[in-house]
Amino acid sequence: MATDLTDPFDSPQVGVFDAPFDSALSERYLVYALSTITARSLPDVRDGLKPVHRRLLWAMRLLRLDPASGYKKCARVVGDVIGKYHPHGDQSVYDAMVRLAQDFALRYPLVDGQGNFGNIDGDNAAAYRYTEARLTQVAIDLMDGLDEDAVSFRPTYNGEEQEPELFPGAFPNLLANGASGIAVGMATSVPPHNAAELLDAAIALVDDRQADPLTFVSGPDFPTGGLVVDPAAVIREAYATGRGSFRVRARWSVEREKGGGWQVVITEIPYGVPKGKLIEQIAALINDKKLPILADVRDESDAEVRIVLEPRSRTVDAGVLMDGLFRLTDLENRFSLNLNVLDKDRTPRVMSLREALLAWVDHQLVVLRRRSEHRLAKIADRVELLNGYLVAYLNLDRVIEIIRTEDEPKAVMIAEFSLTDRQAEAILNMRLRSLRRLEEFEIRGERDKLEKERGDLETLLGSETRQRSRLKRDLGRVRNRYGPDTALGKRRTTIEEAAPAREIPLEAMIEREPITVILSQRGWIRAMKGHVDLSASETLKFKEGDGPAFAFHAQTTDKLLLVAENGRFYTLAADRLPGGRGFGEPVRAMVDLDGGTAIAGLLAARRQDRLLVVASDGRGFVAPVAEVIAETRKGKTVLTPRPGATLKIVRPIASSDDYVAAIGDNRKMLVFPLAELVEMTRGQGLQLQRYGDGGLSDAITFRYAEGLTWPMGGDTGRVRTEADLGAWRAARGAAGRMPPTGFPRDNKFAT
Repeated sequence: MATDLTDPFDSPQVGVFDAPFDSALSERYLVYALSTITARSLPDVRDGLKPVHRRLLWAMRLLRLDPASGYKKCARVVGDVIGKYHPHGDQSVYDAMVRLAQDFALRYPLVDGQGNFGNIDGDNAAAYRYTEARLTQVAIDLMDGLDEDAVSFRPTYNGEEQEPELFPGAFPNLLANGASGIAVGMATSVPPHNAAELLDAAIALVDDRQADPLTFVSGPDFPTGGLVVDPAAVIREAYATGRGSFRVRARWSVEREKGGGWQVVITEIPYGVPKGKLIEQIAALINDKKLPILADVRDESDAEVRIVLEPRSRTVDAGVLMDGLFRLTDLENRFSLNLNVLDKDRTPRVMSLREALLAWVDHQLVVLRRRSEHRLAKIADRVELLNGYLVAYLNLDRVIEIIRTEDEPKAVMIAEFSLTDRQAEAILNMRLRSLRRLEEFEIRGERDKLEKERGDLETLLGSETRQRSRLKRDLGRVRNRYGPDTALGKRRTTIEEAAPAREIPLEAMIEREPITVILSQRGWIRAMKGHVDLSASETLKFKEGDGPAFAFHAQTTDKLLLVAENGRFYTLAADRLPGGRGFGEPVRAMVDLDGGTAIAGLLAARRQDRLLVVASDGRGFVAPVAEVIAETRKGKTVLTPRPGATLKIVRPIASSDDYVAAIGDNRKMLVFPLAELVEMTRGQGLQLQRYGDGGLSDAITFRYAEGLTWPMGGDTGRVRTEADLGAWRAARGAAGRMPPTGFPRDNKFAT
């Protein structure tokens, strides 16, 4: 193959070229990437538009779809756009047009739509053959000056038409309406803002380029309202760097009902969240019982958003309910800020808020100068013609004679009256009926007026101070049109700092009800409603051959700790236990506990409590309840017994307890301070009591000043308290001595 040394990317020749594949691929991909960045995805900082939006508005302007005219079918507009300016798919162009007309998508819509243009629920717009549109006043302001050479034009893709490279942009569209887009290797995300605040900041920057725009701009102003709840420091940092995010919440209030009931009404939702999707999220929470304190959700919206939330009971705290919804649904979301835009050189870069506003102000100064220069040229043209008309008026008879008698009257008039070619041509083209209007004072009056205007414009172009003053006056007029006292300009989003949504405590998620938890000897568990009498055997029924192992009173909001002899702790939710009408369900089906491991304990876990955990060989420690709660079915290893030992004792420690009592199988009892026992979350612990033979029988914590109490035995229910425990008090790890007279023969303390 012959090697062609020319660059195939610069050469128009078609053929086969010998070039490395990686370089050929990278160069072609770079062309594609640059095209995506500069001509599709990123907006221009000066007018805030992408090419498709600019071409849509330009086509509508040529169709004379101004706010005072009638509507035209969107199909006509889309056809002109894709036929003359934007050779892409009609659906993508129509989708862009629909967004420009949606008042819930754009803070200041640029298209006034008639028909179905979609809704905040997320429904799509009707086909373009059914909808009609025209421009809004905002779009007119954005394009003001296109007829006055305010911006440059370029040929369209086929060279048959001309289109503006950008718009004059008397309206701060980039920041007022925001923008979003994903290019190759970069993206942009700009939230909408209040136009009046932006214009106030721009006016301040005209005089002082170091002015702080945040003096005037308090934060985003979304078309759907809501609240921005970030601290002022976070907002300031985001605007200073051009990168960050804003935490946006729905606006809600509580409506009281007769009888003490209430309901939450949501009137504004976060920007960009379809209301239909939001309702589905909330309904799913209710169906899946992930937010039990919420009973129902209703959509009562018409033209205004109204979502009604009914709590499970009137005792539910509205703030807790909303915090749960903020955490679990899009009633709170984050809108990112990535002020990545094309600057005046068409170079993509991330700007701060002040840089973006300064770029727009600089563009407005350029537009002001170009419009002034264009007007000067128009004035010069008109003054030249007026001077010619004045010559014709002063020499009317001679002009008529020349026209009647000369074969080349134009050349004769130029030579005789020192006229320019344009002046002579204008005189020759006058109609006879115009002669009576050629009065000297009218001509001189118009010329003097134009000369004065020309002098003012020349002074304006020669003074930057006058240019700044003129720009501030022009921006002030636009600001008055979109001021905070107007319906369109009134701020919709409230900037109000709020703490992050709280993690909802289990007690708030579940309706608190008393239950009686029963675990049988064979491992069947159930929860009976209410606190039943545990001494009444007729209320505790079991399968044949089975019997009670653990039974205690609890609440549906409790977490239960199931403790196995191998030292693993499992966690059960009390509200998820099977009902007490039957015999319950096997607890081993709820956790990963094999059948060969016995259950050592079951108790209610309260996070503020501590537990006494002791193995059969007398080694143990104090464990914080909060650290032993397991989050999965596999549980959590807390005690690691030595070979031959098993976990035997797990008991809660009262806040007032200060001593430990332990008794071994050898019937020797020891009392020592609780402070001598180490607090751990996992391990073997320390030796509570030393044994010559056997192991631990029981251990308990108590308050030393109140003495040690144990049951007398039998059905009398009487107990005995030993107040003087000095004989059994020793250091941890001692052997102990025989218990007081009357201590139970089973070597068990009172529980």
